Amino acid sequence: MARLPFQVLIYLYRPLADGEFAYALLQRADHGYWQAIAGGGETRPGGEAETPLEAARRETFEETGLTPQAPFIQLQTIEPVPVTEFAGRAHWGDDLYVIPQHCFGVQAPQTELLLSREHTTYCWLSFQDAFRLVRFEGNRTALWELNCRLKKTIQPPPEI
Repeated sequence: MARLPFQVLIYLYRPLADGEFAYALLQRADHGYWQAIAGGGETRPGGEAETPLEAARRETFEETGLTPQAPFIQLQTIEPVPVTEFAGRAHWGDDLYVIPQHCFGVQAPQTELLLSREHTTYCWLSFQDAFRLVRFEGNRTALWELNCRLKKTIQPPPEI
């Protein structure tokens, strides 16, 4: 399957008894930093391109083993990512410099995850702890947006 020129980022969350939410972060096996589920869109065997939502569902299953029945929340956050981050970019052409990263949230039906080889471990964190641990600014924006949507409020993001 060919890699499409877009990326997806998916935050798993679970509600807590106190009205707060816990968020799953996964530690990358290659670089060691913490992130949400991430991956790229693909072309299906018949040549049809995945939508960002379809890619988000597939990546969630591939990286955690979860087949969430809950609807995915498509966030407004769309982060630009330089094409230099992707080894499979050669077929995208020489005039493409940035691809969009579409962001989603989905409630995890369970707290135990079956990780792919892309990650070494995971943890469930409070919003504040996850926000501080995430490496990329756009990933923090998506996490902030998801937390605001879940709590139905808009509050300033935490200081880093």
